[in-house]
Amino acid sequence: MTETVWWKRGTVYQVYPRSFQDTDGDGVGDLPGITARLDYLAWLGVDAVWISPVYPSPMADFGYDVADYCGIDPLFGTLADFDTLVAEAHRRKLKVILDFVPNHSSIAHPWFTQSRSSRQSPKRDWYIWRDPAPDGGPPNNWLSNFGGPAWTLDPATGQYYYHAFLPEQPDLNWREPAVRAAMHDALRFWLERGVDGFRVDVIWHLMKDAGFRDNPENPGYRPGAPEINRFHQVYSADQPEVFAVIAGMRAVLAPYGERVLIGEIYLPIERLMAYYGPDLTGADLPFNFQLIQTPWKAGAVRDLVESYEAALPPGGWPNWVLGNHDQPRIAARVGEAQARVAAMLLLTLRGTPTLYYGDEIGLAHVPVPPERVRDPWERNEPGHGRDPERTPMQWDDAPNAGFSEAEPWLPLAADWPARNVEALRDAPGSILTLHRRLLRLRREHPALSVGDYRTVAAAGDEVFAYERFAGPETMRVLLNFGADARTEPLSEGAWTILLSTRAGRGGEATRDSVALGPDEGVILLRG
Repeated sequence: MTETVWWKRGTVYQVYPRSFQDTDGDGVGDLPGITARLDYLAWLGVDAVWISPVYPSPMADFGYDVADYCGIDPLFGTLADFDTLVAEAHRRKLKVILDFVPNHSSIAHPWFTQSRSSRQSPKRDWYIWRDPAPDGGPPNNWLSNFGGPAWTLDPATGQYYYHAFLPEQPDLNWREPAVRAAMHDALRFWLERGVDGFRVDVIWHLMKDAGFRDNPENPGYRPGAPEINRFHQVYSADQPEVFAVIAGMRAVLAPYGERVLIGEIYLPIERLMAYYGPDLTGADLPFNFQLIQTPWKAGAVRDLVESYEAALPPGGWPNWVLGNHDQPRIAARVGEAQARVAAMLLLTLRGTPTLYYGDEIGLAHVPVPPERVRDPWERNEPGHGRDPERTPMQWDDAPNAGFSEAEPWLPLAADWPARNVEALRDAPGSILTLHRRLLRLRREHPALSVGDYRTVAAAGDEVFAYERFAGPETMRVLLNFGADARTEPLSEGAWTILLSTRAGRGGEATRDSVALGPDEGVILLRG
């Protein structure tokens, strides 16, 4: 495997299907809508589209409660629509990555219906059932990630079933060989339809402690934080046996050539690295969410990048993420000006970047009034909902921002008549134009896509400086995290500004130093 494999040199673009493009007038996005917007993705310059779940589902958690792993929910279309999407994406040289949700199914999945029917059911052990504690309560103190206990009593059989998330999302028992075989068959089903890889949901949850021991209390927990943080998740996730499970998935993909396995993992760096697996037999890309969780300060980000790079196992390929369907948008976290700096950071660090839909037009926090809240987490624990980062894509100034002919399932941003693709795509100084130019530079310069990385000392404590280099090509990135202008010295030789987060500086030549405006990032080419 070399650095020329597509998932190393390319950029992944995440689509939340409910919110990308509606074609049937129900206010919810669909697969034909994604197909209709593939020309935009090709124009933007991304290399792969990752599609959040579109399987048949009761939608208790909007598709992350799967009722059939080998089908398409009618809300999104048909299998024929999916096949068309894959074919049209490949015609445009775009890869397709499918979300895979193996930790839990829907309560409506036939497997669970059979499992709960009797203690003697052949599928009883496909899920996690335990007797009540001596007092009749839950078997242990494990909590749901969405608030409340992680155990629900089934009165008919007298046992509790485990669910790391909603009661409508019972966890599968990955210690059961038949479960592994069924899930491997599901992977093959989609691989045979041309899928180029999978993003595996909560991959670190797949194995639980065999003894079901209580999780230890978290002494740092403070009221108001998500309830799941009351305990350290020592026994309910991140178990040593999970690496064999991931290696099994990797083996399923192996005969299909250049397919990618991405794992969703919210763990500290030292634990994250374990998910590359022994001899890189684990996930190709254990998702690195550290930028989302790190304070937005130059020094903190610099230290994170250095720590992450140093921790990578030999041959492990890095990756970076600034936002997704579960996290507040980057523009909401750092502000509109710094969102441009963040874009330059994401698309110039070493490794595979994942870009979340709408970030390229600067979508920020979209207020969702109580009567329009859809997220079950927000309903269980107010203040922790994810609706604001799932609002519809804003395409133009037509009614409903060109997303749908009907009222969208979630509200639009108030500034949608001006903040939309059509308004921004030809504006030289727009954040959309900046993303497109950054993506073009990644394609044109191997130093940015597959080159090496080194930190460079910066004169100002609000500036993060680093170089990317490959062969004779050296590029320096200077990112001003502060609201004051800075002057940064340059090493000997001639430098040319290839791109700035501010319009109008491309082609500017300099030698000894470069001026940075407030909230400005620049990319310079040496020589």
